[in-house]
Amino acid sequence: MSYLKFDKNLMINLEQSLPKEMLRTNKSGAYHCTSIVGCNTRKQHGLLVIPIPEMDDKAHVLLSSLDETVIQHGAPFNLGLHQYAGDVFSPNGHKYIREFNCEKVPSMTYRVGGVVLHKEKVFISHENRILIKYTLLEAHSPTTLRFRPFLAFRNANDLCVENNALNKSIRHIHDGIATCLYEGYPELFMQFNKKADWVDDPHWNKNIIYFKDRDRGLPYTEDLWVPGYFELPIEKGESIIFSASTYEADPEKFETTYEQELVGRTCRTSFYNCLKNSAKQCYLKTPGGMYLMAGYPWYNVRGRDELIGLPGCTLAIDHKDDFEAMIRTYLDALHRYIDDGVKDSVITDIDLPDIPLWTLWALQQYRRQCGMKECLGKYKEDVRRLVEDIRANRVNNLRLNPSGLLSTEGQNQPVSWMSASLGGRPLIPRSGYLVEFNALWYNALRFLISLLENDPSEVEYVASLTELADNVKEAFVKTFLNDYGYLFDYVSGSYTDLEVRPNMVIAIGMEYSPLDRRQRKKVLDLATRELLTPKGLRSLSPKSYAYNPIYVGSPEERERAVHQGPARPWLFGFYADAYFKVFGISGLGFIERMLIGYEDEMTEGCIGSLSEMYDGNPPYTGRGAISTCKNVGEILRTIKNVKELNKLQTSDQD
Repeated sequence: MSYLKFDKNLMINLEQSLPKEMLRTNKSGAYHCTSIVGCNTRKQHGLLVIPIPEMDDKAHVLLSSLDETVIQHGAPFNLGLHQYAGDVFSPNGHKYIREFNCEKVPSMTYRVGGVVLHKEKVFISHENRILIKYTLLEAHSPTTLRFRPFLAFRNANDLCVENNALNKSIRHIHDGIATCLYEGYPELFMQFNKKADWVDDPHWNKNIIYFKDRDRGLPYTEDLWVPGYFELPIEKGESIIFSASTYEADPEKFETTYEQELVGRTCRTSFYNCLKNSAKQCYLKTPGGMYLMAGYPWYNVRGRDELIGLPGCTLAIDHKDDFEAMIRTYLDALHRYIDDGVKDSVITDIDLPDIPLWTLWALQQYRRQCGMKECLGKYKEDVRRLVEDIRANRVNNLRLNPSGLLSTEGQNQPVSWMSASLGGRPLIPRSGYLVEFNALWYNALRFLISLLENDPSEVEYVASLTELADNVKEAFVKTFLNDYGYLFDYVSGSYTDLEVRPNMVIAIGMEYSPLDRRQRKKVLDLATRELLTPKGLRSLSPKSYAYNPIYVGSPEERERAVHQGPARPWLFGFYADAYFKVFGISGLGFIERMLIGYEDEMTEGCIGSLSEMYDGNPPYTGRGAISTCKNVGEILRTIKNVKELNKLQTSDQD
């Protein structure tokens, strides 16, 4: 039985099926995303959504959808589904769906009378091209298929309305057509591996609505251009393949290309395999290097998100080479910025003050997974260089103080992952000494010491690092640990922020923490009581007057709520690290039980992945981006750690 399989009872119930989304990517920035019934519910949905570097750094929807119609005895049965003004759904093709399965590739089976039609979709890796395979499993009379493309040619965050600026012309190519609606866009090539008749029927399909955008307080109504339709006969047992891409392809090779793309794919037959597949979907390969996308459907490469997600999305799934390629691209970009002030064209937020600190943490995870020898050979000089950049105050908006602690100015601009702002001003003005910044700093110093301590030529340097680390440890405890047993979130001058937030869990989850085991346990106990949920750690304790657990409403309302209560799965990775530091192997059972909460999400939201955040209160509904690398990565890293501890426990018992 498939791990991600939904029967007709769920599929025909739009209240249950519309909230479930599916995502496929080409690992080069392009994607296909829609609901599992094929009805687009947000403006970022589309059958072929691609980056166009010549225009901007955004994704663009070329082909919004493709309506299929089964024709028998002259009677058409449209399998498409769209939502229109007044909450009208048409043409209600979902009522013909008998099964949706997403084990290897997204597939649907339709039954229309005596016709049984199977449909599979494959996104070609590193190409702006999607293939859809249709197989007629049953038919008792001659059957014809009609395909009507809905075109957008727009930024994925915008909407299209009827206009006279579009280019209505098409040109006929080998078994298909090519068209380009607006100047600056590439042509869209739509072809079949079998001769298909094209019928001109140009018109605007108006007033399509996207209810997820409506619920977010955003514009949500669109007009899409439909230039006509394809029509071709199909026989029982026959398969035909449709191709949509930005170049003309050879129809005779469609079948071979389709089969080759299936080789080596991770089947979503388990919780782990779903997350592994989701992690790889965030890979981004460009001529300039390899990166990790922050998530879909609206994020690109964001510096901090990539670093947090990188170990789990690569090392935890045995993709060591991909980690090395991505971190090398990142390190080169970061060194360029620190040395010359040149920002990378792909990585955003590389100028934030904690980026070098998270980079050092990611490199430490490499050492943990791949060993000291490998880490020394590849990254010793990078680690030393970044630590010295911090010590020399060469990192933007990060200052080393006489106490050894790091400070940053965050009153006027967001500096940490809690980056919510209105009018350019941070809603949570974390400034001065930030708890996770300084925990990462202490951890980085101890990490570098561990790399060099056995090298006789580094004795004096290691001694200076050790003295600094000891100072940092003493100052950290004095500055952040309060009489209640938890850590201040940030300290700015005489102001100490008393809010209970998860950043203190990052501090106790470090391999090298400035707190001892007893102090860690007190912080962990409080985090367990006030922050832990089945979907991650809340961004604020429910005991706070500012607690706002649900990320809904207008853009301003959501911005005000985003860091005031909703839970983040990625923070659970640090919680689990801290739990094992405190309880050792005896903590395995609890962490394994907590992981069940994330497995439950594999059939919710974006199936097979994890949303950006979850409500801080039951039923912990997923919100924000539908798939994010740092959430997926940190849960994968936790699963990896659990497996290793289980092996250790088994060997101890033997």
